This record gives sequence, C-alpha cells and structure tokens, in this order.
Amino acid sequence: MRDIRPRNRKTALGSAGALVTATLIAGAFAAPTANAESRPGQDREARGAAIAAERAAKAGIDWKDCPADWGFEKPIQCGYVTVPLDYARPDGKKIELAVDRIGNTGTKEERQGALVYNPGGPGGSGMRFPRRVTTKSALWANTAKAYDFVGFDPRGVGHSAPISCIDPQEFVKAPKADPVPDSEADKRAQRKLAAEYADGCYERSGEMLPYMTTPNTARDLDVIRAALGEKKLNYLGVSYGTYLGAVYGTLFPGHVRRMIVDSVVNPSRENIWYQANLEQDIAFEGRWKDWEDWVAANDATFHLGTTRAAVQAKWLDVRAAAKKSPIGGVVGPAELISFFQSAPYYDSSWVPVADVFAKYVAGDTQALVDAAAPDLSDTVGNIASENGNAVYTAVECTDAKWPTSWKKWDRDNTRLNKAYPFMTWANAWMNLPCATWPVKQQTPVNVKTGKGLPPVLIVQSQRDAATPYAGAVELHQRFKGSRLITEKDAGSHGVTGLVNPCINTRVDTYLLTGKVDAADVTCAPHATPKP
Repeated sequence: MRDIRPRNRKTALGSAGALVTATLIAGAFAAPTANAESRPGQDREARGAAIAAERAAKAGIDWKDCPADWGFEKPIQCGYVTVPLDYARPDGKKIELAVDRIGNTGTKEERQGALVYNPGGPGGSGMRFPRRVTTKSALWANTAKAYDFVGFDPRGVGHSAPISCIDPQEFVKAPKADPVPDSEADKRAQRKLAAEYADGCYERSGEMLPYMTTPNTARDLDVIRAALGEKKLNYLGVSYGTYLGAVYGTLFPGHVRRMIVDSVVNPSRENIWYQANLEQDIAFEGRWKDWEDWVAANDATFHLGTTRAAVQAKWLDVRAAAKKSPIGGVVGPAELISFFQSAPYYDSSWVPVADVFAKYVAGDTQALVDAAAPDLSDTVGNIASENGNAVYTAVECTDAKWPTSWKKWDRDNTRLNKAYPFMTWANAWMNLPCATWPVKQQTPVNVKTGKGLPPVLIVQSQRDAATPYAGAVELHQRFKGSRLITEKDAGSHGVTGLVNPCINTRVDTYLLTGKVDAADVTCAPHATPKP
C-alpha cells in the first residue's frame, strides 16, 4: 500500500526492486471507547490512551524553530509529543513523536483549530504539510485561514523513534533481481531475502515491532490532539492515512470534529493487508493501461506507438533489454518497475515518465539511468527510504495475520501474474517478510460508526491503482452519515491535491463549515496531463 513520493519509490526490498503500496466521548480527557469486537487487552490500551492524552494536554508542546537540517523554513515550528511505546503500560517505556505546525493565516476570529495530516505509507512523514502555507498553495489558501496546519512523523518514522531493517546503502543497491521469477530457484532466492529482511527488522528494531500498529498510531494521534489543546480532531488522511483515520474514527468517534479521507484503503478486516495487496495488483494493471492509452494518443510527442499494444511492446522491449544487461550497469527490471510505477500512481508522473521512456527508445540511456538508478551518495535520502520501507513492512505485518504457507502465496501470485503482470510479483516479494514475521500478528480493528462520529467526507477517484475504488464504497457503508465524492473516469492517487473545482470547493466548504452535500456527488475528472 505504499505511496511515498519519488525519492523513496526508487528503492526496494531485497531484490524485488519495487516500492508498492501499494491504504468518542466529547472532551479532551474522556476515556476512549473500547472497540467491543477487538482483541483482549483493548480496554487496557483504551485506558492507557486516555492517561497519555491527559498528560499530553497538561504538558502541551514546547514549540521552537525547527532544526536546520530538517528543512522547514520559518515560521514553521517543531516540537515533540511523548507517548507510551505500549498503551497497555502507560507508565512504561516512552517514545517521542516529532510534530510541526504553522499558525492559521486568517484572524483570531477565523481560527477553527488545528488540521492534522497523514500522507500515507505506512511509513510516510506528514511533516511537509505546513509547507503548503509557506509555498502558498492556492488549493489550501482558504483552509489555511481557519486552521493551523500540523504534520507529524508517525511512530517509527523519521524523527519519531525511527526503525530500521537493513543497512540503508545495502537497501538501495542496484541492480536487483528481476521480480518476475523464471524458475523455482528464483523463487527460493526471493523467499530467502524476504525471511532475512524480517529477521533484520527484529535484530535492528525488535523492541518497537510489537507496537508498530495502526491502532497504536491512532492512539498517538489522539495524544497529539490533546497536546495541541484541541478538544476534537480535525484530520486529513490520504492513502494509508485513510485507514489510520478509519481506525481513529472507530476508537475515538466522539473525538472527531472534521475528517476527510482521500484515496481510501478498504478497511474490511478480510482485506487488511494480504488481500489489499492482491487487489492492488489488479488495479495497477488497469491504470497502467490508461497511461499507455494516453501515451499512444500523444504519439506525436513521444513516438512510442499509436496504440496501447504498440506502447506495451516498447515497454516489454526495454524490460527485456534491462534483464539481459542492466542499463548503465544498474537499471534492471526491478529498477524499471520502481520508476515506471509512478505513472499509474500519479497523473503528475505521466509526462516525466513518458519523456524518459521516449528518450531511452530514441537512444538516450542516461536519462533512464538518472531517473531509475539509486544515488548511493544521497545517504540522508537512502536512510529515509530504508526507514519508510521498514515502517511499511512493520505496520502491515504486525497489524494483521498473514498467510504463512508459501504454497498460498505462490498460487495466488502465479495466477494473478498471468493477467496482471505489471506489479504482481514485485508486490508479492515486498510483502513476503510478513509470512515469517517474528512478532505476534494482531487482529484488525472492526471499523464502524460509534457514538458521536460526525459526517466524514470521503474523496476517491474511480480508477485509483493504489487504493481501488471499492475501498471508498466500503468505508462509506461503515461510517454512517459519511458522504462520498467520486471523481469519475480518473485514477490519480491523492485527489484533494489536484485542481478540480467540483472537489476543491466541497473540501473547503466541509472544512470551513462542516457541511456536506445532501447526497453523494460524482465529479467530472480533473484535466488530463498535457505533454
């Protein structure tokens, strides 16, 4: 389910070479409602979360200028919020979560509180969110008048007790083996890498692993809410951030004031997380074909063929060449998939990916090497990439029970690969550490409406590859009173960041007034990229 932006998308687990995603009682100190159908111990964790929130409300946040090497300009400020590692033991080991904020741009009277953001992953940092104000993002200007924009690094991420599973330079090293296996020996090699990766997570970060879960991150979110001095949470979650929002809304329904979820992970227990990744493979193939159709329609610019079939043939030629001899010595099929998958992810990648593709076919190999090969000199970026992948793996593997039978993985992915070959095996290897995960795997929260949950605004494009449309429909059914905005005939991931007045005005209206439409809304697609 991973949707980290380009620097991290280049890298990969083991030899898979692809980062895929691949989704209350009112009052600051009220005890969170335990989810009645969740596992034993939930009540202790609910009490622990209430204790931690009360302490955080008293402590507040010591806001200061951000450390220079964090890359956040003034007037953005940074601080930390202390949370228990294990909410069942609120007096036990603590960790610190990094947070940042920028104040609302409007008047004191216009201010409606803090808007907290999570971009997805798992493993994504929300710390860049306040930069939507400093960079004067027109889409967010109205909302910024009313809200402080608050970002945070979730537990295990970035500046928040970061975890690691493998040496970062080793993690990004290329070329990696072709994810699509030619033999049983290829599969055995990938299985060995996946098991070694799981072991590495335990060796390097074993103390954190049992507590790297979505419910714990949701509890952290409630502690952050309290530390901010907010009675209720205003929240914007994208991709995996929608699942975090869904779990938060279930555990703390009366603590929600406004919630927007954008590009929705299907929150069904049966979907988290093994099935979610299989569904993703199917959706990626569909969006990959959409992109190929667009490339073919713009053959005058790219000269890659006038039909989808012609463009696909060129892709297979590049892939075969990279398999025979890695391009520039470093770009094999794994690195190609890592780079090219950004096109089905984001419409903003359609032009740059097609440009690089066209240059390669025309004889310029350096453009592809520059775009798809890791930069071993970027040690800071490589540390961030490895950390993001470690968190992705830790959260998805610990959140839910995964199949332990290799026969099941092999059967499911062999079948899917026949019809949906673009992402299937790369995604399988990325997630295979969950088959040998070294800590207890939990039972996902049963996402549902609780007392006090206000209308939640759900935004989703119809052909999203990373979080298929069915997820938005499922959450809509589970959260009573929610409203679904569908962007028809579109498929970019992360809709609220795109220019589409039909959506943008409704997002503003909801955040500024709390009002939703009387019925669900279907919007025409945003503008198609122009080469």
